[in-house]
Amino acid sequence: MRKDSASTLIGAIAAAAIAIGTATCANAQTSGGMPNDASAQSQSIAASPARNRPDSELARDVRRALARTPNLHSTSIHVQARRGIVTLTGWVPQRAQVQRAGSVARSVRGVRQVNNHLNVRTRGASGH
Repeated sequence: MRKDSASTLIGAIAAAAIAIGTATCANAQTSGGMPNDASAQSQSIAASPARNRPDSELARDVRRALARTPNLHSTSIHVQARRGIVTLTGWVPQRAQVQRAGSVARSVRGVRQVNNHLNVRTRGASGH
């Protein structure tokens, strides 16, 4: 009976070693494989640290990005961030700037989603 339990134990160890070897090989192929695989992997790696960014830091970085964007009147844009979701409120003088502000906000590292609630208001329009 000892021979049977020893054979079973050796078989289990061999099976575990094969499983670990196969998993290691699969990981190596994923990281160095086709460009699509590599880009998908880099996207998930880039997204991981972003979740840990504080909301205040995220909002600050979006404000800075908006302020540095040419042809975007950002002084009346208010930015709020909560768990990677950025909300833009306020106004801009041209419709194209609404889309531009949304795109700029989305480009900031750590932004998962943008709720763009900007309005278009010309300088001559009343604030009422």
